[in-house]
Amino acid sequence: MSDLIVVGFSDTEVADRALTKMVSLSKEHLVELEDAVIVVRNAEGKIHIKQSVNLTALGATSGLVTGGLWGALVGLLFLNPLAGFAIGGALGAGTGALSGSLSDYGIDDDFIKSLSETIPNDSSALFLLLRKFQPEKVLQELEDSDFKGKVLRTSLSPEQEQKLQDALSKTTAVGTTL
Repeated sequence: MSDLIVVGFSDTEVADRALTKMVSLSKEHLVELEDAVIVVRNAEGKIHIKQSVNLTALGATSGLVTGGLWGALVGLLFLNPLAGFAIGGALGAGTGALSGSLSDYGIDDDFIKSLSETIPNDSSALFLLLRKFQPEKVLQELEDSDFKGKVLRTSLSPEQEQKLQDALSKTTAVGTTL
């Protein structure tokens, strides 16, 4: 079962740095990221959502490869595998991009949009969907970093949520909010 963690930051750039840290922790096999989304609300109140997985591009790429291979095989039957590869690749890329843009993976987009409406101007939030993680080591890494955040939502147990909030607020004053 995956765990959802949403952390708000009082700066527009901290969520990017926090995601970079989580990616480096995933390379060390301390966390396994299923999905990650960054939401930034600028000074004018405009919300920008940055998905970590571009499903349209991913679908187009896999469709190109699959369609190209099938097109080349069919093209062999008609003694023109290059034309089959080109036609099959183009059709595969188009259908892959369409299916990627219509699919929803990981964190629900409606949930992201509704929660992003609650963050203040000139701030950001990091949405993480973790398959598994090593809590003690990840919390130690967060305590050693300069991320000053507030846990907004989580599916963790109350004890784990409190430990996470303590790790994120180690360097902040008590009672600091976004």
